[in-house]
Parts: sequence; C-alpha cells; structure tokens
Amino acid sequence: MPWPAGLAHIAARHRRCRLAGLNIDERQLRWARRLLAPVPPLVVGDGCSLPVAPSSLDHVLAVECVFHFPSRKGFFREAARALRPGGTLALSDFLLAAGGLSTFLAKVAELGPGDWYGHSAAPVTSAAYERLGRVMGFEMLDDEDVTTRTLPTYAARRRLYREAGAVEGVATLDRVERLATHGAWEYHVLAFRRRP
Repeated sequence: MPWPAGLAHIAARHRRCRLAGLNIDERQLRWARRLLAPVPPLVVGDGCSLPVAPSSLDHVLAVECVFHFPSRKGFFREAARALRPGGTLALSDFLLAAGGLSTFLAKVAELGPGDWYGHSAAPVTSAAYERLGRVMGFEMLDDEDVTTRTLPTYAARRRLYREAGAVEGVATLDRVERLATHGAWEYHVLAFRRRP
C-alpha cells in the first residue's frame, strides 16, 4: 500500500501510537495530506538525516524508499541514532535473487534503460543487509521474501498508470515486473532490533 495509506492503516489499528510521515518530496506530502484525514504530522526530510532527537523513536518504518537514499549505510546509521535501544526498524526493498548481480545486470541490459522511479541504488543481498544491520548495531529479526505476493499488484498498478496517462510509469513498471518474474530480484520485508 502507498505510504499515506500505510500510515492510516497503522493509526486505525494502534490508536495510542503517535505517528509521523517523512518524505523528501513536498509534492508527495501534499498528495498525502489530501488523502489522509485526520492527517498525522507529515514532514519534509531526508531519511539519512532524520529531524528527531537521539533515541527518541520506538519504531522506524521505511517502505519502498531505502533504495532511493544516497546510502543504505547512512540510513542505518541514522536509524540507529534515532531509535531507542530495543527499538525496531522495518523496511521493504528489492534484493538480488540467488543468481546474484550478474543475472540482475544481464536482465537490466536486456530490458534497456528506464526511469526506474528516479535514482535507485543497485540492489543488495539479504546477507548484505544482515551484515549492514550488525555493523550498525542491529540484530536481524526477520527477512521474508514476499515476491510472489506482490506479483498480482503489477496488473492493477499498470491499469491505474494507463488510466492516468502515465506512460513512463507503465514502462518502468513493466521492467520492474520482468526483473521479479525472471528471477533477477526479489521483494523482501526485513525487520531489525537496535541492540542496547
């Protein structure tokens, strides 16, 4: 679900939870404010430089964004700073499949250039995320490959893009779907706990 809907979903199920949304793109925040009522605080900010005090958060949730950040390491460092000991970090990301980087690069070359939803860092492996988390003071709690559960969303998103006249979105979505269906990458949900 898009991140504004994700905030609404969490708020409806955890009424005592205080939520805030962060996005570097003011346009997306304006869109979220139109969709959400009541609106939790929505802040323009960088995931690698969170506008919060050290050890002030219980949870950080990063949905389909870490691959856009300048550095996964910088994001983990910042999440470790912002989370209290025992706090959790959950994220979703496209990870290299078992074939590794060569399969991914061959498939990308075959598909040709695309806009790839703006800057995207090269995908990494589950093992790389586990190592990064460990180095940054986290223990990995879960790593689930949900690729097969995401495949039905491509047809729906393609229809929505076409209805909106977003030709570039359709082309990029086609590439992303092919990478997933041809084993070049997988879509994972990962969870970490900040160590004391």
